[in-house]
Amino acid sequence: MKLPLPAYLVYLLVLLAAPLAVRAEVALPAIFSDHMVLQRDVRVPVWGTAAPGEQVAVTFAGQTVSAAAGADGRWLVALTGLKAAAAPQTLTVKGTNTIEIRDVLVGEVWLGSGQSNMAMTVARSKDFETEQRAATYPQIRHFREDSPAAAAPQRIGKGRWVVCAPDTVGGFSAALYFFGRELHRTLGVPVGLINSSVGGTPIESWIDPAAQKADPVLRPAVLAAEQAHAAAVSPEAMQRYERALAAWEKAAKAGGDAKRKTAKKPQNPAETAARKGDVGGLFLGKIEPLIPYAFRGALWYQGEANSVPGKAALYGRQLELLVRDWRTRWGHEFPFAWVQLPNFTGTGRDWPTVREQMLRTLRVPRTGMAITIDVGEAGDIHPKDKQSVGHRLALWALGTVYGRKVPATSGPLPAGHAVRGHEIVVSFRHVDGGLTAKGVSLAGFVVAGADRVWKPAQARIEGDNVVISSPEVAAPVAARYAWENLPTATLFNGAGLPATPFRTDDWD
Repeated sequence: MKLPLPAYLVYLLVLLAAPLAVRAEVALPAIFSDHMVLQRDVRVPVWGTAAPGEQVAVTFAGQTVSAAAGADGRWLVALTGLKAAAAPQTLTVKGTNTIEIRDVLVGEVWLGSGQSNMAMTVARSKDFETEQRAATYPQIRHFREDSPAAAAPQRIGKGRWVVCAPDTVGGFSAALYFFGRELHRTLGVPVGLINSSVGGTPIESWIDPAAQKADPVLRPAVLAAEQAHAAAVSPEAMQRYERALAAWEKAAKAGGDAKRKTAKKPQNPAETAARKGDVGGLFLGKIEPLIPYAFRGALWYQGEANSVPGKAALYGRQLELLVRDWRTRWGHEFPFAWVQLPNFTGTGRDWPTVREQMLRTLRVPRTGMAITIDVGEAGDIHPKDKQSVGHRLALWALGTVYGRKVPATSGPLPAGHAVRGHEIVVSFRHVDGGLTAKGVSLAGFVVAGADRVWKPAQARIEGDNVVISSPEVAAPVAARYAWENLPTATLFNGAGLPATPFRTDDWD
């Protein structure tokens, strides 16, 4: 006679069997979910996990492709030849179980990443109520990658696709939304926007740690960053935090709400470190789960966290490494553009150097830059005019990626300079419609002689050139424009786009 198993043994057997059952089922990363947008006209990978050796078939838009899961349980197939389609379709993944992903569109997909200005939502942008009322765009979808930083590559991710509507648009990335809306209106196809961004994070959190350590120039900074991260979460740091928190709570209790408002509550260093990630932590946690999802290009809005003196000069090398490493991992040279830091008071920051590093990184093929020194806010590191940001990124994409006729794809960029007697002549490209001065005359220029003493300068436009001089500098050797954290933009092209800040020297 067989005796029934004790209850705890039954429970134990269920627990042991459960992982096997889960592993045997076909599973997909979070990016493959209802309402998603697939990229048209390219190879579209679809991947996931299943039991080792299990046959998995993916069916979509009249084609079925299949593969067997490898020994590690991973499988990958690719759809090809997808054309833009606004009519909802269903993507089916079938193994021992079946997954149906509904309301799938095909069109243009873009990845957006960076720190708080990319994360900043439409609800926090300029004219939100007006934008909200007009936001009925069912063919624009937004996916926010919600997974945290990680110490090892993550495969699944977290998040969901959301259809653009007045009651949902407030949570979209503002920079991405205004960019994607212009693409949708111009191209007439569905647009998918993938938002993987975290406020207050440095660029080194978004680049694979091994790639950074392999760079001899970046390696010392990487090691220093790792040491700083370790110190921030050390027992001593946590003890200091706990003492500070106890003192704050005591003072707040004694002083009431008024004290609580005036005294800033100490931040938990462990929570801050976890949010920002160690070197490469956000790449491993928030970019890895998206590889190799097909998209047309990527947009980057970051740099504020790297504007402190001592870090700013490395930014160009870091940005170039990020672009090249991401392209390597996706397997192709996709278009990549970034937003140059806007005008901001920036006490204790070196925004001009970061802007220059962004300008220099345009030497990387198939890259672009939205110049924004005229749409920032002196006292707010999060300027609300994200409409201009999205518009300028869209001009670049429409003109260079999609071959559409646009007024300009960039503001004026310096193309060379020469000393002409007591003047310095700077030539420009992207002068579409001609160089123009905003206001009565050009301002924001300075020149220096061999003594490296900067003096205010006058400037005038001659065709595609700007001629700069100062009565105080008889023999100028260098010139600069808008070389400060909070410049006043006065030089534009005929399309209304501002010129980048620049300098002709390489002095420290």
